[in-house]
Amino acid sequence: MIQGDSILLGKMGNRLLKVSNIRKTINYLQKNGVKHAYYAAKERIEEEKKTKYDYIEPTQEVLTMQRKEADKFPYRLSLVVPAYETKEEFLRELLESVRRQSYENWELVIADASSSDAVKCVVDVYLQQQPEQNGKIRYIKLPENKGISENTNVGIEAATGEYIGLLDHDDFLTPDALYEIAKKIQEAEKAGDKPDLLYSDEDKHENNTCCYMQPNLKYKFNLDLILSNNYICHLMFVRAEMMKSLKLRKEYDGAQDYDLVLRVIANVLKDRKAVDLDRTILHIPKVLYHWRCHEASTAENTASKTYAYEAGKAALEDFCRKQGWEVEVTHSLHLGFYEITYQPDVFAVRQDVGVVGGRILDKDNKITSGIYDETGNKLYRGVHREYSGGSTHRAVLKQDCEAVDIRCMRVCKELQPVFEQIMGIPYKESGEQKMADVSNISCDEEGYRKLSLEFGKVVRKMGYLVMWNPKITLKIKN
Repeated sequence: MIQGDSILLGKMGNRLLKVSNIRKTINYLQKNGVKHAYYAAKERIEEEKKTKYDYIEPTQEVLTMQRKEADKFPYRLSLVVPAYETKEEFLRELLESVRRQSYENWELVIADASSSDAVKCVVDVYLQQQPEQNGKIRYIKLPENKGISENTNVGIEAATGEYIGLLDHDDFLTPDALYEIAKKIQEAEKAGDKPDLLYSDEDKHENNTCCYMQPNLKYKFNLDLILSNNYICHLMFVRAEMMKSLKLRKEYDGAQDYDLVLRVIANVLKDRKAVDLDRTILHIPKVLYHWRCHEASTAENTASKTYAYEAGKAALEDFCRKQGWEVEVTHSLHLGFYEITYQPDVFAVRQDVGVVGGRILDKDNKITSGIYDETGNKLYRGVHREYSGGSTHRAVLKQDCEAVDIRCMRVCKELQPVFEQIMGIPYKESGEQKMADVSNISCDEEGYRKLSLEFGKVVRKMGYLVMWNPKITLKIKN
């Protein structure tokens, strides 16, 4: 049955996707067993039947307007590319994607660790064809290959912009990418904030078919989600002063970007509460980065760089240790996704977390409630208990949210008086999972929603995070 589902998995519309989908299912089966592989394959079939996506590039009219507006932005943006024997077609497409930017105050620093002159030749020819880019495209030949982190650090040191972004040598940008970054910086500064890190949505570009697919439409900054997976990934810019101070660490090669993000967060946490991190770590809800899928890329074959996932685990352990958290970090069912277990209890370890809630399942084992977004909608509603929520697996990841359902939550000691004031009942816990006992509250689904949102709003206003942990599960009969 799984084999049949794996073959169907390759279908999108009327065409077959590459064999990598089948390969992923086989890898997943070997790692996690028949049951989990079956549900993973079944979910992907359903997801791809529903998902229709095609990247639409901004029109020339829009890009022209952006060029005019960009004159108001004073920021120089640096892009650093660590190159190593890069294919000519990939490098030329990368160069062209930067040249076509509607925001023109940029520099591209290429740190080349190749043993051959292949990369240099491509850059030289390109600059001969585009002489106006001389000075903006800077090529650095490295004397030896010291690994991705140390190679990149040379480019970081050479960068002169106020913000520095990282671009993989086989990926490319949308033409409005840098404009959107600069615009977001200015908007934040006008609001009185100075961004430390900015990131955008991204998609994947299938090299053989030239199709765009699997858009990763991200959330605004979410501390516990980033502690589950590096969902920030691409496109990412960091304030130059912080980037040059932190740099990349070679001991985390393969997950060096994740390690960098975690250390940026650690630096920002020195001056801000966790609940306020989204004021200086900013999300641009727009696809600005195309992650190329080819045979050697992690985007296509997640098992191709398993060392990277071990490095990610080590980076996460380092972050938790430096925060003084007593935890155990383990790999989840999905490569590149992690599970943090708090010892002995999350409230004892995390003073920034005020409430922890879980998922509520209906009689069909589908999520019916548990987690609310800022508009009051129930996230992951209808997702089967054995599903992960799609390619981002967010339905099985710890994450912060606006509110959790009062029927399936625990409250830290400091906030229990607030619970009692809003709910009108004493706070006590019951059941094996020690959830707040709200059996004396009688209301319909809308009533539970209103109470949950009201309590969550007060908790966050008081400076605490509301964490959703989908491993906590309550099943209702109706």
